[in-house]
Amino acid sequence: MGADQRGGDEQVGTVRLEPRGHALGDSLSGTNLERAGDHNQRVTLQAIRAAGGPITRADITELTGLTAPAIANITKRLLNEGMILKAGRQLGGRGQPATKLVVNPDGAFSIGLNIDRDHIAIVALDFVGNVRARVCREVHFAMPDEVVAFFRTEVDRIVADKAIDMDRLIGIGIGIPDDLGRVPVANRPDAYHIWSEIDVAALFAEVLPVPVYVENDAAAASIGEMQFGHGLRHRSFIYTIISAGLGGGLVIDGHYYRGADGRSGEIGFLPVTDENGQAQTLEDMVSLYSLYDYLRKAGINASTPEDLEGLGDSAWARVDAWLDRAADKLFEPFLVMSCAINPEAHFIGGRLPATYIEQLCNRLNRKFAAYQGRIKTLPPVMRADLAVDAAARGAGILPFNDRFLPIREALMKTG
Repeated sequence: MGADQRGGDEQVGTVRLEPRGHALGDSLSGTNLERAGDHNQRVTLQAIRAAGGPITRADITELTGLTAPAIANITKRLLNEGMILKAGRQLGGRGQPATKLVVNPDGAFSIGLNIDRDHIAIVALDFVGNVRARVCREVHFAMPDEVVAFFRTEVDRIVADKAIDMDRLIGIGIGIPDDLGRVPVANRPDAYHIWSEIDVAALFAEVLPVPVYVENDAAAASIGEMQFGHGLRHRSFIYTIISAGLGGGLVIDGHYYRGADGRSGEIGFLPVTDENGQAQTLEDMVSLYSLYDYLRKAGINASTPEDLEGLGDSAWARVDAWLDRAADKLFEPFLVMSCAINPEAHFIGGRLPATYIEQLCNRLNRKFAAYQGRIKTLPPVMRADLAVDAAARGAGILPFNDRFLPIREALMKTG
């Protein structure tokens, strides 16, 4: 997983997300009035968005702890910039009715792109996270030129359909697995290694005149969940993404936590053994590719999530067996992470169909319940709110995260 600090990239329109270089990190990063003012505006905007409906300035003051004059100034600026809207007045109180405010969905837009071994997904998002346009191409091991051509075609269609206001497009977010071209996968072409050698951001920087943000797909999904999903109610959680591979991320106290090398929550390469006692990685046992292979060995053909959703009744015994195996293999890593981190919840998202995720969560929760006598604080395992197109939507949220939402880095003078 990449980091979210802007590096020394000289190419215009590219935002590199790289780990912090100095040992003491955030502890030596100061702030100033300009950054504090920007942070207060981000917090105010987040308070309005998190309310889920119209909210008064007095409510925002109570939620944020900022003064009433500060909230008045910030909301006036946000109204002038078109980031929030007036939504009537609150009646029934004493004195002049208070104006209610909401986030303007048309205040800003972004485009999210998810590149993986088995598909390319593109979403256009508005500022409340609604998907205004979506396309997914099921293709295995697409090469860079193919992905760029597909992206150009679909962006042209988004423009032609007026799905979003391109004048308010603030960025492109790209979610892509780490070491995409290096991880050994069955049937991977030799030329696919190019994905681990090229500058992914530079590929797309010329398509549109906006910044390009690149992030690990699991990190993007985690950040998206943090800012637009269950993270609005759970400040600390573990996120596991099940797609062509298996990845994860950690959110602690409302901030995405990267770890030393940007790989926090990365459980896909943990060693496990299969039914025959053969050494495998956890990703080999729990991923879409592992499920396709498990079904193929029983004479059941499936190679896309849509195929999985259309399986006949005769295939479900095999699916149930795979889900049982997946829960068995995930239980111990989930248990260890839960004990070490003590999160409020553990979310599962990705391209695994919703019904499969729900059944997997049920199995894991039953296993946790049987363990509750020894450990009292095991978190519930739940389907992520942004489970569908998790990586693409999370990638699309990266520009919002950088420009408008409260993040620790917004207060830092260094980096």
